[in-house]
Amino acid sequence: MTDEKLDQILKQALAPEISDREIRIRRRRKEKMKKFGKIRTSVAAAVAAAVIGICGLGYFNPVLAAKIPLIGMIFEKVEEDATYSGDYTDQKTVLTNEDPAGNQDTSDYTASDKGITLTASEVYCDGYSIFLTVNIESEDADFNHIPEHYTGMNAADNQTAAGFYISGTWNVDGSADEWLENTFDGEVIDSHTFAGMLKIDLAEKYTGSGELNLNVNGLGYDDDRMLDGEEISASHWTDGSWNISIPFAVNAKDVKTIEVGEKKGDITLEDVVVSPYQVIVHATTPGKQRELTDDRREKLLSKDPDMTDAEMFEIFGWSYAPCYTLCFNQDGEMLYADMEMAGRAGFAVQEKEIKTLYVYIFDNLDDWSLMEQEGRNSSVADRAVIAKEIHVE
Repeated sequence: MTDEKLDQILKQALAPEISDREIRIRRRRKEKMKKFGKIRTSVAAAVAAAVIGICGLGYFNPVLAAKIPLIGMIFEKVEEDATYSGDYTDQKTVLTNEDPAGNQDTSDYTASDKGITLTASEVYCDGYSIFLTVNIESEDADFNHIPEHYTGMNAADNQTAAGFYISGTWNVDGSADEWLENTFDGEVIDSHTFAGMLKIDLAEKYTGSGELNLNVNGLGYDDDRMLDGEEISASHWTDGSWNISIPFAVNAKDVKTIEVGEKKGDITLEDVVVSPYQVIVHATTPGKQRELTDDRREKLLSKDPDMTDAEMFEIFGWSYAPCYTLCFNQDGEMLYADMEMAGRAGFAVQEKEIKTLYVYIFDNLDDWSLMEQEGRNSSVADRAVIAKEIHVE
């Protein structure tokens, strides 16, 4: 993607009026994130990452937790301003509860290294993603200068959250490791304490119960006093080892799957999943169904870290038909687009009422960008390869 195209997307997606200076800052963040190996998906994923902005982690110290009762209540603390906002009260599972004396034993869900302690607090899984809250603290840190980023559709929504970067791997029940490409939305509690929410997307639909294994090898955050510098992303970064295993059970309450099976051109809209906090559109193309294994991907990325999926498919002589997706509800409200990857596009519900969904799938990034700017009545709506009305209720 050219710098000019990135500028255009950022101007359209991040805020109605955004300065050239902030665009330059976000572009430098994007380049630094590539260095840490966090942008390993298609062009659409890079766009979504830019839309989301800088997200993050959190830091926790049991001593200060005694002063600030956060464990078991982080969802309530961050759920209004997180990207995947909503009321988690009746959906979450608390990992550690207080005993009758008011004490908490967080040892099963805590990891410490390099003066930083992570404690997993609550978890929710809809079968497609795991939503996890973590409290992290460092006695030597000063989190008061972590900048906030937009998590709502528009700046006027006044929905912002502080954030941290995270690197490492994860797996469920000992399966093959996946890269931690997600980050935390959260809130600075004090200069040493940050509480945040992390969403991890599962490769396939999960049922029953399982164990999420987090193997974190790096944590970092931005500093608003350094935003004019060239090296701004994760200007405070710590390499280390924080490993936590989190039990979870799928909560299928209020999760609906609407089968579609509509094929036009090279794109098939398979189904749409609606859960309390996200909408997932499953769409496939002949190219995207080919097996681009993790092993193949890693070998190619070792030679060129900036290689896109399309370039990888070209190397193997496969066709690659990218698709770019937008969703609107019955009131014409556009849903916040998260990372789009092969076969799956995710959107944050953000407490919007979902009775009917209007799904638009494009094979042209420029058309997608224009409709994202203009809304459902966009002049390019008829250029969508698939435009589908889906009744949820």
